Amino acid sequence: MKPQPPTFVNRRLPRRTILRGAGVAVALPWLSAMERAVARPAAATPKRFVAMSLSLGLHEENLVPEQAGRDYSPSIYAREFQDIRDRVTIISGASHPGVTGGHRAEASILTAAPIGSSGSARNTISIDQYLAKQLGEATRFSSLVLSAGGSNSPSYTENGSMIPAESSPAKLFNQLFVDDSEAKRTQQAERVRQGRSIMDLVAEDARRLQRELGAIDRDRLDAYFTSVRDLEKRMAESERWALRPKPKIDERPPVDVSNPNDLVARQHTMQDVIRLALKTDSTRLITFHIGGAGGIVPVEGVDEGYHNLSHHGLDDEKIEQLTLVETALIAGWTDFLRDLAATDEADGSLLDNTQVLLTSNLGNASNHSNKNMPVLFAGGRHQHGKHLAFDRTNNYPLPNLFVSAIQEMGIEADRFASSTGTMTGL
Repeated sequence: MKPQPPTFVNRRLPRRTILRGAGVAVALPWLSAMERAVARPAAATPKRFVAMSLSLGLHEENLVPEQAGRDYSPSIYAREFQDIRDRVTIISGASHPGVTGGHRAEASILTAAPIGSSGSARNTISIDQYLAKQLGEATRFSSLVLSAGGSNSPSYTENGSMIPAESSPAKLFNQLFVDDSEAKRTQQAERVRQGRSIMDLVAEDARRLQRELGAIDRDRLDAYFTSVRDLEKRMAESERWALRPKPKIDERPPVDVSNPNDLVARQHTMQDVIRLALKTDSTRLITFHIGGAGGIVPVEGVDEGYHNLSHHGLDDEKIEQLTLVETALIAGWTDFLRDLAATDEADGSLLDNTQVLLTSNLGNASNHSNKNMPVLFAGGRHQHGKHLAFDRTNNYPLPNLFVSAIQEMGIEADRFASSTGTMTGL
């Protein structure tokens, strides 16, 4: 009688189980029975990254304190976050090396790529999408790309294509928390499966072709295979999330702000949904861009268009109105930080586990300078509560901050774009 293979039923196996016989030892792969025998560690609290950007910068004299270090006297804008001062770092004298082009450098805010004033050079991947490639599969949405109006964003793919932004908080709320019908979810999953089948066919066809090619073309195809595998992996995750119900929350959907110039109200409304997205772990990576509206921002004391105010030419009256607009935007950003700080998690607050960046491509919007970019950085486990003052003439590379943020997310990396290391002082 032919011997039957052993059957394990409801047994716990040691991780190092070995099959032995006739002088041969074979190690078993990881089995579920082994998994039950091992105490699984508690899941770590997720880390997040939120980048908020402004098209028209921040007036430097109102932002940058005169003193460096922890004992700085708060500037006009820094007064808005004095109650959470120990959670925020002010950074001055930093910019992206080689980046020029004034408004055109808006495309480089999160990529640090020197695309030039003509825009002829190709852009590269932004930090949020760099992180999404490695961490995005853990959540329903690998990243969220948002704006306070319009589809422009500072988020770019690896081949330099801009990712259009969602500007409607109401639509975003529905995407995050309103379930499709079961039939529609099944249909979406089936579409993903069909797409994966096509990718499988293309990959197999490419493998056949590879045998007939030279070394250079084989390298190109190898890069192609990598992109195919990445796409298949993302599609597999999409199928899984398509069938899973969305999180339930006890909050009403937001109402979109109809006035396109009311950037302050639009900022607050979108930030409320961003907080919910982070709280429910729907995503861990978000960009939110506030563009330079040409109209009048409805802030008391302001009667001139925001874009014109940014080109103040040192006119005192324009600077006074610009200060009112920018103070309101800084106050809104600070409210967001307070909301995160007030949201408890297992090992601290949501702010403790979320890095929040506020910056702009313009250090001086009045003369279109891309040097001395305004930078506020909060949250995470960094050593905040100070003003990091670098050389305003020979700027410090801001991509170093991106490397620090990447490492805080748990990724072992020592470079991003034109970085030279991690940021000194954090």
